[in-house]
Amino acid sequence: MEQDVFLAKVTNLMLAPGTRAFEREQLRQAKHLVEAGRPVAEGWAQLESSLRPLAMRDNLTPDVADFYRAETGDPVGAVQTDLSAHFDRDMPFQERAIFAGGCFWCMVEPFVDLPGITAVTSGYTGGHSAHPTYEQVIGGYTGHVEAVEIIFDTRKMSYAALVALYFQLTDPTDALGQFQDRGSQYRPVIFAKDDTQRQIAEAAKAELAASGRYLRPIITAIEPVATFWPAENYHQDFYKKNPKRYQMVERTRRQFLQFQRAQGNLRVMLKRRKKA
Repeated sequence: MEQDVFLAKVTNLMLAPGTRAFEREQLRQAKHLVEAGRPVAEGWAQLESSLRPLAMRDNLTPDVADFYRAETGDPVGAVQTDLSAHFDRDMPFQERAIFAGGCFWCMVEPFVDLPGITAVTSGYTGGHSAHPTYEQVIGGYTGHVEAVEIIFDTRKMSYAALVALYFQLTDPTDALGQFQDRGSQYRPVIFAKDDTQRQIAEAAKAELAASGRYLRPIITAIEPVATFWPAENYHQDFYKKNPKRYQMVERTRRQFLQFQRAQGNLRVMLKRRKKA
């Protein structure tokens, strides 16, 4: 890497608001080393060595993680996800659905390859802060939840079908988070863009409540759409960029939902037997 390119990247990371103090200090030391005349390779080696323990635990902040992955030869992890669909004006027959269902890492893959899906973007919404960072959201400072925005072709996919899948992927009885992820930033919410979406979501929620599968109330909130802020690149397409970590997190969700579903089926069966 050329010296001016290295210094520019390191400086930008130092100035980024989401960079942690420890990361910023390691970046500063590497920058000063190169500015003092040492080879870029030496500055990078020192920086890589200090960041490696955090990288191995997936504990780097998003922008620093992207930089680390790019420089250590992880092309999948470093790829920049195309977010242009989020910023484009909706075309005829195009609609958006916004769902919050716990950690957004696990809310992309189930939707992304369905017929008619144009894009699935991870982001933050429902709060009061503009341009929130991941650190701010998980710290509980913004009022935002982690969510996904799904852009779909209404000729190939219905909003009702997406809502039905959403309820299969989440625990609709847990207001304090989802699965292993705790906190208000992980609460389940359907953000309806208009009365049609709201009515579809409310009908699905009412049907779930009447199914008899749950002992506790269905608390999934249905709220008006608010500004959706795309998350940092590190979080986009996480199932592709960090498959091992994704599989670990997704497995926990899947096992919990399978157990909950089995309990619900048993509960319904016992009620039917009592009526017979």
